[in-house]
Amino acid sequence: MGHPQTWDPERYARNARFVAELGAPVVDLLAPRAGERILDLGCGDGVLTAKLTSMGCHVIGVDASAPQIDAARRLGLDVRVMNGEALDFDSEFDAVFSNAALHWMSDPAKVIAGVQSALKPHGRFVAEFGGHGCVAKIRKALVEALNRRGINGEAANPWYFPSAEDYSQQLTRGGFVVSYIALIPRPTPLPGDITGWLETFSESFTSTLPPAERPSYIAEVREALRPKLCDAKGKWTADYVRLRFSANKRG
Repeated sequence: MGHPQTWDPERYARNARFVAELGAPVVDLLAPRAGERILDLGCGDGVLTAKLTSMGCHVIGVDASAPQIDAARRLGLDVRVMNGEALDFDSEFDAVFSNAALHWMSDPAKVIAGVQSALKPHGRFVAEFGGHGCVAKIRKALVEALNRRGINGEAANPWYFPSAEDYSQQLTRGGFVVSYIALIPRPTPLPGDITGWLETFSESFTSTLPPAERPSYIAEVREALRPKLCDAKGKWTADYVRLRFSANKRG
């Protein structure tokens, strides 16, 4: 179905800068200490990687998107292209940090195994990503608009949004002790029209269609969402739910 999501750093910065800006609570949960070695998993264009570096940490960022890694390199960061389901580190890091990335990785067992291997004994895994119910209204509209075109919309869904219970079990099975995990509803005001969000984040859906049909598809999804996510002043809010956790590798 379609093609994987791709990332245009300029489009991402324009339509999704709020993703990094809202990452402050998970940085606080990480409580980084100067001198620590930290892996930023799914670092994107490196905004939070740079923040951790500015706090005196030795940070390596990894992301599957070569264009995003190029953007992060332009910030002078130590980053590399790497699939989060195929991490290649051995007991190197005091902590693994991730913001708004794990829901793009559909095999959590592989992700957790790679993180477990990358961490030193008792190292911590601290992250936030989409949890159960995240963008449920948006996903429903995207799926139904494809279904109406004779395409299996659910098969195009790229996202993994687990419950706190489900992910806690995954972490425990993967060799971690979970100290904190919570599902956090976080309706998120968008910087502009929801069309920008859809163009940025829903390529897995739009790419199932010929290019000429994609604008009308996005317009149809937008109109379906207008009464649910747009207020009387024309301000759009995405129905985000975040899963935030902190866990330690068993020694």
